[in-house]
Amino acid sequence: MTTLFIADPVFLEHETSAGHPERPDRLRALDVAFRSGVFSGLLRESAPLGVDADVLRVHPQAYIDRLEASAPQTGLAHLDADTMMSPGTLEAIYRATGAAVRAVDAVMTGQCRNAFVASRPPGHHAETATAMGFCFFNFAAIAARCAQALHGARRVTIVDWDVHHGNGTEEIFWSDPSVLYCSTHQSPLYPGTGAATDTGAHGTIVNVPLREGAGSEAFRQAFERTILPRIDAFAPDLIIISAGFDAHNRDPLGGLLLGEEDFSWATSALMALARKHCGDRIVSILEGGYDLKGLSLSACAHVAALMA
Repeated sequence: MTTLFIADPVFLEHETSAGHPERPDRLRALDVAFRSGVFSGLLRESAPLGVDADVLRVHPQAYIDRLEASAPQTGLAHLDADTMMSPGTLEAIYRATGAAVRAVDAVMTGQCRNAFVASRPPGHHAETATAMGFCFFNFAAIAARCAQALHGARRVTIVDWDVHHGNGTEEIFWSDPSVLYCSTHQSPLYPGTGAATDTGAHGTIVNVPLREGAGSEAFRQAFERTILPRIDAFAPDLIIISAGFDAHNRDPLGGLLLGEEDFSWATSALMALARKHCGDRIVSILEGGYDLKGLSLSACAHVAALMA
């Protein structure tokens, strides 16, 4: 059993304005990094095209229609100051949807032990009917609903270690006792959500905000004292990781001081719980990470841990 790695050149076709941090170069850097012989054992696939049925488990048809109507034929269409569509955006987000669904299918049917999806744009800020924070569809949420609808998963855990709080994922699952959402994130920081007192309608939202300048010790304590015990008690059938790497100390959009070894450590800790509760099943989906070297180092450390 190996690790599935899904990537696709189509993700480069989602273009953003000059100087925008969420840029195609992010995945070009990962493409170079994952050519290393260390990763020769990966099972590699391209991203299949997702379908509306996958998206509709999370986002309503009216929202899909609005996105499709907003897609430009040329140039960029701004949905807000930071979130924009190019002519290649729609295919990129549908391929990212298909990649998330394929990763879940492969893991849940035993074709691989775990999976990493190197897609863009990210997804965790996308709410049920709102695009924001560079995000259009919430791929972690789509993956969770796929596991439940198509593979009978009763309980799914989503762990989000992006430097920014995943307000979209929290909003989508706020009232759902079958999905445990756990987040470490810098606070205060965009989007201004994720207070420790925000626990959801059923206590299945777990937020551990970290102050600017927090590093390895605070991050690992958040996992050891709060997040890992909650996951252990929840006993999920699948663990999904919203794998943002902008909490790395090199990243320009955050103020946390993590190193790539912290992401490796957290991955291994989650793998131990996956081994205990859900047959090793983990699906990891790329979120943020905007310094190219920090992103590459962190993603490689994360995937190397998944392969261990």
